[in-house]
Amino acid sequence: MSEMDEVKPQRRGRRIAMTDEELADFLATERTCRVATIGTDGPHATPLWFGWDGSYLWLYSIVKSQRWTDLMRDPRIGVVVDAGVEYLELRGVEITGTVEVIGDAPRTGGADERLAAIEAVFGAKYMGGQMFHDGRHAWLRVQPKKIASWDFRKMAGG
Repeated sequence: MSEMDEVKPQRRGRRIAMTDEELADFLATERTCRVATIGTDGPHATPLWFGWDGSYLWLYSIVKSQRWTDLMRDPRIGVVVDAGVEYLELRGVEITGTVEVIGDAPRTGGADERLAAIEAVFGAKYMGGQMFHDGRHAWLRVQPKKIASWDFRKMAGG
C-alpha cells in the first residue's frame, strides 16, 4: 500500500474486530460484496464478485453499468461483505475509499503484470482456476481509506 494514504484505524467495536489474518481469510472465502456508489439520483447499491490482495479490494465490473458510470463521475465507494444468520454468527467487513481503473477498459486479456496476481486469485475463486475475459468487464482497484470489521462470534466466545 505504498501509494496509499494510511488506512484509518477502527475505533469502535475493537473487541469484535477481526485480526488482519481473520479479515484476509474472510475476504478470501466470501463470494459476494455489496457495492455502493453515488449516482446523479443518489446512492446506488449492487452485488458484485471481488478479490482481495491483502491491501486492495478489486472489483471486476461491467464497463457499461450504472456502477461504472457512477464511479467514473465520482470515485468514492462503499463496500460491505457480510455473513451469518443468527445474531451471534454475524461477521463482516466494510471498506470505504476510492476506485482507480487498472488496465484496459474493457479488459480483453492481454498481458498486464499489474493484474496477474489478482486475476489468478479471481480466476481460482470464481472461474474454476482460469481467468476469462469477455471484453465487457474491467478492473477497479479500491484504495481503502477506512476498513471496519466485526465478528459477533467473539461476543459469544466462539
